[in-house]
Amino acid sequence: MAPLCGRRLYYTINFVAGLAIFFFGYDQGVMGGVNTSPDYVTTMGLGFSTYAGPSEGYVATITRPTKQGGIVSIYYLGTLLGCLMGGIAGDRIGRKRSMMLAAAWVCVGAALQASAQNLAWMLCARVVNGIGTGCLNAVVPVWSAEVATHTSRGAFIASEFTLNIFGVVVAYWMEFGLGFVGDGNTQIRWRFPIAFQILPLLAFIAFLPAMPESPRWLLKVGRAEEAKVILGRLRSETGDPEDSTATAEFDDIVAAVALEQAHSKRNTYFSMFFGLHDDGDLHIARRVQLSIWLQIVQEWVGIAAITVYAPTIFAEAGYSARKSQWLSGLNDITYMISTLLAVVTIDRWGRRVGLYWGAIGQGVSLILAGAFSRLLKDHPDKASEYGGAAAFFVFLYTAVFGATWLTIPWVYPTETFPLEVRAKGNAFGVFGWSIGNGWLTLLNPVMFSAIGENTLHIFGAVNFLSIPMVYALYPETANRTLEEMDLLFASKSPWVWDEEEHFARLKKERAELEHVGNLKHRTPHADPESPDVREVDEKLSTEKA
Repeated sequence: MAPLCGRRLYYTINFVAGLAIFFFGYDQGVMGGVNTSPDYVTTMGLGFSTYAGPSEGYVATITRPTKQGGIVSIYYLGTLLGCLMGGIAGDRIGRKRSMMLAAAWVCVGAALQASAQNLAWMLCARVVNGIGTGCLNAVVPVWSAEVATHTSRGAFIASEFTLNIFGVVVAYWMEFGLGFVGDGNTQIRWRFPIAFQILPLLAFIAFLPAMPESPRWLLKVGRAEEAKVILGRLRSETGDPEDSTATAEFDDIVAAVALEQAHSKRNTYFSMFFGLHDDGDLHIARRVQLSIWLQIVQEWVGIAAITVYAPTIFAEAGYSARKSQWLSGLNDITYMISTLLAVVTIDRWGRRVGLYWGAIGQGVSLILAGAFSRLLKDHPDKASEYGGAAAFFVFLYTAVFGATWLTIPWVYPTETFPLEVRAKGNAFGVFGWSIGNGWLTLLNPVMFSAIGENTLHIFGAVNFLSIPMVYALYPETANRTLEEMDLLFASKSPWVWDEEEHFARLKKERAELEHVGNLKHRTPHADPESPDVREVDEKLSTEKA
């Protein structure tokens, strides 16, 4: 059977990577239902359960919320450790082997969680699971970015995040349905959903050996012929390694590898973070900070707050517990559908525009959701009107977030780092995501307890504050090759306007060098002593130096 080539290979890779991203979303969403399972709550000593009648079944009451939050947040300690491990493994042993090991590790963690008998067991299992997930998150997006074309890289990864939110939807509705089994007071209500995450991982492990390794990683480790064959399969419908698109990309990667390997001392996490040995114009530390803070801010624009507070808004609007759960599930479906907008716009409009309009839409939605929640409390006689308005802005917020800020902070770190440290660079993005998530998992309940719906106003303000941050510090990466990123960040100034000006100048100079270089080598009668050719030699020597 002939190997897959061109679009068929491209879409198959997208699907296989999507299995891992689906698991990631499912794993994120599953604990929401587990935390409300009466048997889980009593098994872990988090509270008690009461029978609320045949329509509602057993309902859990949490008396130890700090312990409950600790079980959830300790997972992010695992992802923080795992992403650093994944970054090292991804750059050292390759993308495929790293993903295979991480997926097997997560299967062990999921099995430990599903069989947990007490709090200590569950805490350890959550850390184990988090380590494997962090490793996958560090490597899978990098693999996707390195096989994608520069004009569709964002859409390639964004489409995988549709599967990510589909994982959240599947987790929610599965747990909703299991709530009707045995009046909701069964072990299966929480053990089965945790164990279910093993299935997409087994499928991922089964498909992965047939997938190609990243051609960029292969070139980095000196396996040039394999890289050329894979690039031919990716960029040509016939799999021709001599295809003009494939050979042009091959040459660009070879040049980038040669440049980056001259600075190998900067390849440790410590050196990358503090900019040690970065004596050229690569500015790795700047890229690290941009990746970390974009992921932290992604959590501070309010998605964690909406996830926590949406059921409260629905309940206060007068909906029963079951109807509130229905609305929360429908909100997740809207969330998933909205990610399809990101697939269409992320490359066409660019990363910066998406972050701009996303911040505006999210900020307005949060402020109005908070305002109507306040009116809802002050005027309970108008619960349906004010509650309906608050619910609408909750739906609007999640739709805008799914179309913009969900995906872009994950795409950005996969694009901006040099090949030599790309997996480690993306690991810093997951590092920031872990900090943002772990921090807010513990902080959100405290904020809502102290200031209620005003918490939404704080997150709404953060959205507007993120706009000047993006404008000044985050250059556009859409429709630029991964090899052009070194030119984009070559400016000594961190401001976007200086970087863009410097990038345009370097691109122009490089185009001139390529043109005169080709002229010299392709014109057999060129006089080596002519002033033009001497100037070419000097420029080429300078460029190589």
